[in-house]
Amino acid sequence: MAPPLGNDSKTSPEERTRARGTSRRSLLAGVTALGALGALGATGCSRVATASGKEGGDLLDRLKAQGVVRLGIAGEIPFGYIDKDGELTGEAPELAKVIFGRLGVENVQPVPTEFGSLIPGLASQQFDVVAAGMYINAERCAQVIFSDPDYQMLDAFIVRKGNPKKLRDYKDVVESGAKFATGTGYAEIQYAVEAGYKESDILIVQDQVAGMNAVEAGRVDVFAGTALTVRDVVKKSGKVEATEPFAPLVDGKPHTDGGGFAFRPTETGLRDAFNAELHKMKDSGELLRVLRPFGFTENEMTDLTAKELCGG
Repeated sequence: MAPPLGNDSKTSPEERTRARGTSRRSLLAGVTALGALGALGATGCSRVATASGKEGGDLLDRLKAQGVVRLGIAGEIPFGYIDKDGELTGEAPELAKVIFGRLGVENVQPVPTEFGSLIPGLASQQFDVVAAGMYINAERCAQVIFSDPDYQMLDAFIVRKGNPKKLRDYKDVVESGAKFATGTGYAEIQYAVEAGYKESDILIVQDQVAGMNAVEAGRVDVFAGTALTVRDVVKKSGKVEATEPFAPLVDGKPHTDGGGFAFRPTETGLRDAFNAELHKMKDSGELLRVLRPFGFTENEMTDLTAKELCGG
C-alpha cells in the first residue's frame, strides 16, 4: 500500500523533527521505547522466536523449519507495499521471495508498519527482516546489521516544464531563491539545509504526488526526491518534468545513497547467507531483471557495500 495522501501543509520545525523518523530515507536517530510500542500496535502479530546463543544466530535454521519468513514493510511504492489486489510486492519483497526461496524458505509473510517502527519492530521480534528498501547510514548501522545494498539512488527535482529557473542541484535552489519542497522525513531536507537553504522555509508535503501538485499549482518552484520516484510521478503530468539525476553534497563531497535489508545484530549468519545469494544475482544480472518492473535501471545497480555506507 502507498503512503496515505493528505493535505499539503507547512509544518513547524518541531513537527518536521518528529516527522523525520517516518520515512524510508530519513536519518533515524535511535530506537525508543515509544517506537517499539508503536511497532507492536501496528503489526498486530505475535512475536517471532527469540535469538539463540549460537554464534551467528540460528534464525535461518528456524526459518527453514517453519517455512516462512516475516518481512517488515512500510507501504511505500516501489519499495515494499500491498498492491490493489491485496498482494505483497515491491522491489524488496520480490527480491526477498527469490533469495529466501533459494535459502530454503519458501514463503514470505508481510508485516506492514510505519517506517519509523521498522527498526524497533525488528528489535522487538515482530518480524525477521526489514524489507523496505531502507537507506543504509551510520545511525541505523549502530542499531541493525545490513545486507549489501541492492540498489543505489541519486536525487532529482520536479520542476515546471522547461525548468525556467534552471535548477540542477541544491546549490542552484539556494542561489536562485526558488521556493523548495520535499517529502515528510526525506533525507533531501538535510541535503538542502547543508547547501544553505533555511529549513524553516522548506515546504514539507506528504510524498512525491503532493510535491508534483505543489509545483503544478505554483506553490513551489521545485520538489526534491529520489530520481526513481520523481521520474515515475512526472509521467502523470503535462505541466512538469524531472531534472537529470545528481548526487547531493554531504560534507562537501558527492554522496550516493544505497538501500538494503536490515537484520538483528545477532543474526550475522542469515545476513551472510542472504548476501551470498544477492551477490550471485548481481553478477548474473538477475538482480536488475527482478527490480526493473519497479522502475529501476542499470543506473541504480551498485557495487557499494554496507560497510562503506555505514561509514566503516
